[in-house]
Amino acid sequence: MAGSEASAAFSEGVPCWVDAQLPDVPAGKRFYGELFGWTFEAFEGAEEADEAYGGSVPSASSVPSVRALLDGEPVAALAPKRDARMPTVWTVYFATPDADALVGRIVEAGGQVITAPVPVGPYGRTGLAADPEGAVFGLWEAGTHPGFGKRHEPGAFAWAELYARDTAVADSFYADLFHDALFGPGTTRDFGRAPVSDVFPAEMPPHFLVHFGVEDCEAVLGTVLRLGGRIQAPPFDTSYGHVAVVTDNQGASFAILQR
Repeated sequence: MAGSEASAAFSEGVPCWVDAQLPDVPAGKRFYGELFGWTFEAFEGAEEADEAYGGSVPSASSVPSVRALLDGEPVAALAPKRDARMPTVWTVYFATPDADALVGRIVEAGGQVITAPVPVGPYGRTGLAADPEGAVFGLWEAGTHPGFGKRHEPGAFAWAELYARDTAVADSFYADLFHDALFGPGTTRDFGRAPVSDVFPAEMPPHFLVHFGVEDCEAVLGTVLRLGGRIQAPPFDTSYGHVAVVTDNQGASFAILQR
């Protein structure tokens, strides 16, 4: 099933959405609402897809998933974990006009499919996959929800960094998938990659790190600590800005980015 015209807002391979799987969504709302000024609304009309997706749609449990808004525009989602064994984590989703075709290319390129594409009510279709080193990412084929209503500003998605053990493997895999949209000429500058040992212990598994924009990195770190989060990596400079890595009050890692 091809996506609607809404998918034209994001070219294939562009990060278009993020969500967090949390043990306690109300606690997540309090944390991120104060940290980034987000407000929240429930997703409507997608209950039938929630169990299959396990993500940014209303939950079959008593606690629904919510969409985070910044100045009234969608920027992220918070979803309850369906299984205590699942990680508490932020996931980045890449846009695609055809999730089924992309899944085929992922397998051919040496990746694996974790969750085959499923419909999420009227919003679109989604799945989860992993690259050859095991870094997990999402796929999003847009229906009525193309993705971010805001990005590249304080309180919104600003960057996704892949921390890989072998950057040559990452370059080859994602270039095959997205035709050089990520690392080649004309890149959107929304996605980069680096050796995992640049920031984390060498034994850390390869993973994606979602970055949110901030005006003052050091000031935001104080708020993170006050709200019960912690600092994983103190501020450091990168080619794309001034970054610190933190966890929220439930253990989900993310980065803050000051351009």
